[in-house]
Amino acid sequence: MSDRCAIITGGARNIGQAIALRLQQDGYRPFVLDIETPEAESLRADATRVDLGDADATREIVERLARDHRIDCLVNNVGIVRPALLHETRVEEFDPLMHLNVRSALVCTQALLPSMRERGEGRIVMNASRVVLGKEARTLYSATKGALQSMARTWALELAGDGITVNCVAPGPIATTAFWENNPPDSERARRIIENIPVQRMGEPEDVAQAVSFFCDPRSGFITGQTLFVCGGVTVG
Repeated sequence: MSDRCAIITGGARNIGQAIALRLQQDGYRPFVLDIETPEAESLRADATRVDLGDADATREIVERLARDHRIDCLVNNVGIVRPALLHETRVEEFDPLMHLNVRSALVCTQALLPSMRERGEGRIVMNASRVVLGKEARTLYSATKGALQSMARTWALELAGDGITVNCVAPGPIATTAFWENNPPDSERARRIIENIPVQRMGEPEDVAQAVSFFCDPRSGFITGQTLFVCGGVTVG
């Protein structure tokens, strides 16, 4: 059995990769589950390519990892965005987003739960988003992130007696591939977003990784059911 291991879904790029690399620095052995191969070479040996929207394939991989390794932390990070105003939102995209962004978290957590309960400890972190507070053109995305936050609060209550904490990070404007695709750097929309960030800069994936590292720390056992907004102060005013 390997000591101090973590599973990070969607850990091949952007925020997920930053989380995996930070946990690696913290002494964890990170297992990345993603449909893509990690960009960072240090993550590739323990990465598994999988469509996390496929519940059966995901469950099989996580159960195998739980049998072979001591998984201390699970970071349910994977997520896709389909920006659209309400009247343009396609019902056909509801299931794919829910399956990937939400169901994968349920499947992975259920697969790890027996081993975490047996040891009497564990850390589960959800990557939600500041969109849980409301944002235009995010009907489906905000629904999935709100679901993650609600599940985390429920699980925190159910698992507290087992020594398992469940918390959320909720990133605000973070400089990821998806952000720049939806807000081109030279666009008026991107300029307005950056100007309205109180700390006067875009967030970086490493800023989110810092928050995840805090929740995964063995010394954070008295903190559960919480959502930490990593937003440069955007959610304050």
